[in-house]
Amino acid sequence: MNDTNESNKYELLMEALVELKPEIEAHLAEPVPALPTMSAVLADFGPLPRESLLLGVAEDGLPVMLNLHDSIPGPLLITADPGAGKTAFLQTIARAVEQLHTPQNVQFGVVTNFPDEWTEFVHVQNCVGIFPFYQNSSQDFILSLASWAHANKNARQSVLLLVDDLDAMSKLDFDAQQNLRWLLLRGPTRRVWPMITLNAQRVEQTVSWLETFRTRIFGRIQDTQVADRMGAEKAGLGKLLPGSQFTLREGLNWLRFWIPTLD
Repeated sequence: MNDTNESNKYELLMEALVELKPEIEAHLAEPVPALPTMSAVLADFGPLPRESLLLGVAEDGLPVMLNLHDSIPGPLLITADPGAGKTAFLQTIARAVEQLHTPQNVQFGVVTNFPDEWTEFVHVQNCVGIFPFYQNSSQDFILSLASWAHANKNARQSVLLLVDDLDAMSKLDFDAQQNLRWLLLRGPTRRVWPMITLNAQRVEQTVSWLETFRTRIFGRIQDTQVADRMGAEKAGLGKLLPGSQFTLREGLNWLRFWIPTLD
């Protein structure tokens, strides 16, 4: 008799869950806005200043830009949880360079563990190369970029050093790491802009690098202790939509913005 009652209770519970499933899923699902493409965003904004690099679109619809002729922001650190859009952010920057700037104005090179993710950019005229961490070409590129920056006094051209994964820098030899440190400290004053991603869960392994980044852009980070460790207290990083929404500190406030989808 007790087994029959328990069975009936179970069946009733399952029926109730089936009926409530659509409501529960609707409540839990995160709203995903229909984000505009890069081309649509640039068409809406119209001509942008020659020295501007588009980073995204703020919640008020205005562009979030970096002035490549103003070194004050310093190198950019893009940090978030795994799968929260760090690589997509770098690729958005690369696509903006392609659509906004001539190679004589802005170029970029990519250092990554996953070159296959960048195959669509290999033939972009602004791209000087895709360099895997596991090949010597990545170290040669950083060395040549540091040499160019040392000699660059008044050149109008800017070069973006897009590094996908700060933690992977430990794979490079001593000279390459020292050249990268110099670029982090002096690069923006010589028109070389390091823009580097970091898996937020690896923050403790990269502490010695963090102090060189005055500008930190955050994607979704669920662990509040990790967010606090990186100077993003009360930024609400756990509420950011992964893959599309980021935030950076603007004075005493946090500026949230979206990255356009790639065409």
